[in-house]
Amino acid sequence: MRLLTTTSELNQACAQFQTSRYVTIDTEFLREKTFWPKLCLIQIAMPGFEALIDPLAEGIDMSGFFEILKNPDILKVMHGCRQDIEIFHKEAGIIPSPMMDTQVMAMVCGYGDSISYEALVKRIAQGTIDKGSRFTDWSRRPLNNDQLTYALADVTYLRDIFENLENDLKKTGRLAWLSEEMDILTNPETYNQSPENAWKRLKYQDKRPHIMGVVIELAKWREIQAQTRDLPRNRILKDDAIREIALQNPIKPEDFDKMRSVPTGFISSRNAAGLMEAIEAGRKLTKKDFPPPPHVVDNRPGIGPLVDLLKVLLKYCCEENQVAPKLIANVADLERIASDDNPDVKCMEGWRKDVFGAAAMDLKNGRLALASENDRILIIKRD
Repeated sequence: MRLLTTTSELNQACAQFQTSRYVTIDTEFLREKTFWPKLCLIQIAMPGFEALIDPLAEGIDMSGFFEILKNPDILKVMHGCRQDIEIFHKEAGIIPSPMMDTQVMAMVCGYGDSISYEALVKRIAQGTIDKGSRFTDWSRRPLNNDQLTYALADVTYLRDIFENLENDLKKTGRLAWLSEEMDILTNPETYNQSPENAWKRLKYQDKRPHIMGVVIELAKWREIQAQTRDLPRNRILKDDAIREIALQNPIKPEDFDKMRSVPTGFISSRNAAGLMEAIEAGRKLTKKDFPPPPHVVDNRPGIGPLVDLLKVLLKYCCEENQVAPKLIANVADLERIASDDNPDVKCMEGWRKDVFGAAAMDLKNGRLALASENDRILIIKRD
């Protein structure tokens, strides 16, 4: 097993990968102490051939690998790949295309919600992953054989997993079911790190203008600082601190020392002045400056039992069709169905409607009932 550390070695390997219908890809990276992930290792395989690439090797030109990511004739196969794609987008401005995520494929094939790679290795490839190198510092060199073997297994087993899942999807005619999920993964907006949108990451969104404006500007300021200094967001300012600052409405830097979520001595740090400027900018925002709020439909009183019935129906339909519930609907979708005569949810369209949506509306409108017999749920159609 050899780690490719020169441009010549990499180009020779990539020439071979360019002949394949598909390649399996994974990465090892670090981001515990940084905002941007640090790419430390790339694993890539095709039927009969695999390689490890060292992107940290001095002088290595990664262009050959990036050409594979862009090649429209090669399917890029990864597992739970959002962070991998984020790295390629940051490193080279590339979103691999065409691509397939085996975690999503497994969900469509009935392996449950967000199944792990290790579980698929065991269930499909009848293999095991040695977890001894899981917590490796992948930026340190040299990497030993155990570490390289562990890393390479992330793409070698993936070949069997992909081919098995692909065959299942072809037999069931469900390949088209993947298109929406793949569209999300290949959409550049999925990886947009614009500071103007940073407030959307916060669970706390008070709609009062004097609060909301400060939250928006504080989140924007923190995002700029984190990206510029390449530090995790919470190393700059924690989410709880943004909430407390917006509520407490500090007038001068000294007011920060009165807040529980702001570190003691913050007023003397390099951040205090910029933070006060962000707060002042937030106070000046008015409702017309805010982004339009999402459409919200109030739940009707007393829909709880109906939502519970819809949960049972969803589980039944998904088990009958061997598809993960997460791909069909979430609790918010079920609440919309229970509350609205014409719910605007994705499970009322296409294949999701065939699997669950139509039955959900029948249940809501009394055309369908649930019963139990011999420890199984029964669907009873009513006139």
